[in-house]
Amino acid sequence: MTVHPVSPNTVLANALSHAEDVLAPRIYSHTPERIVFVVGTQINGVPHLGTSLVQSLTFAAAARVRERFDLPVEVSFGALDNAPHEVVTDPASGHRYQRAYAHALGEDTLAEQVDTLYRPLFDELSARLAIPYTIEMYSRQQDGEHFRRTWLRAHRRIDAARWWLDPSKGTPHVRIPCPQPECGWAEKYAERTRILLDADHAEVHAVCLHHGEYELVVKPTGGGYLDLATLYRNLVKELALTAARDRLYVMVKGGDWVFGSQLVDGALCAAGLTDAQLPARLFCPQVVTDTGAKLSKSLIREGRAALPDGAAPWMLDTRMWPGSLPEYAERLLDMAEVLLADPRHFFRSYSAGELGRLMTSPATRSVPAP
Repeated sequence: MTVHPVSPNTVLANALSHAEDVLAPRIYSHTPERIVFVVGTQINGVPHLGTSLVQSLTFAAAARVRERFDLPVEVSFGALDNAPHEVVTDPASGHRYQRAYAHALGEDTLAEQVDTLYRPLFDELSARLAIPYTIEMYSRQQDGEHFRRTWLRAHRRIDAARWWLDPSKGTPHVRIPCPQPECGWAEKYAERTRILLDADHAEVHAVCLHHGEYELVVKPTGGGYLDLATLYRNLVKELALTAARDRLYVMVKGGDWVFGSQLVDGALCAAGLTDAQLPARLFCPQVVTDTGAKLSKSLIREGRAALPDGAAPWMLDTRMWPGSLPEYAERLLDMAEVLLADPRHFFRSYSAGELGRLMTSPATRSVPAP
């Protein structure tokens, strides 16, 4: 029995024949020699179904683009190890402080976690579709000279971009954690952080939870840890990618990023890019509950939301999938084939129960919309 979703028409779906058509304007105008699909996730726990869905769709979409446009493709996975590991309130000042995973656990431990929780699935997807991939930890990325030079240039134009990056207050957060050994604490909202730009570096003045006031210098070649607020981090990352003229970068994200990316694009234009220079974007289907909210592992774990009807524990911890990893990868790619086959199936959200049905039902195949 053929299993397929029943999807309504939408304005975007009606304009496309295939889901990957949404990338055609950028590909034809850019005429790249290679296309890189960029996907990232916070490595603040075990992967859930939403993470696997976006990752498998990234590989599957890359394969379809390779076939359609006859261009080499690859996948770049960004492991965001700057996610907050601990958040506390300083009783003396009332300011919130956070310590990132990178500082709480260390780079070696996090690299091992990525190798254990993420790389095996990437290896399966890469081998099945013959698409190479790379993994880059955010700690390594922010420490690179090109990223830091890009941030120094972007921060000179922060007055033009600040309301895009922080529409509420106009003060994008730049956290430079305390450099003392075994510390790494930083004000969550960087209220007392001051950044003074010089010709080729920035002087940073901030206040630590445990060590009080501190100063350091951020240079292209090192000095300090650049923990940027989410929208600001994406601005710098995407600005850095525009330097490559022979490659087109496709930013692949979950559907909950649709609204935030409007602000990032506005900030990119404020920083000096033209509309034609903005990165290509591909928003994947979002996993939602019966209320329409995104399936949230943290809310369920905290007891503020229940596991929705039709969902299974493995959807919150993919290690609990009742089968082998190769089978899991195969089911993900079968489902990706269905979702990518028709724009009506791709540009929408799915309940956890419906995705569970698509993942566990046999003989999943694409059925074109009428």
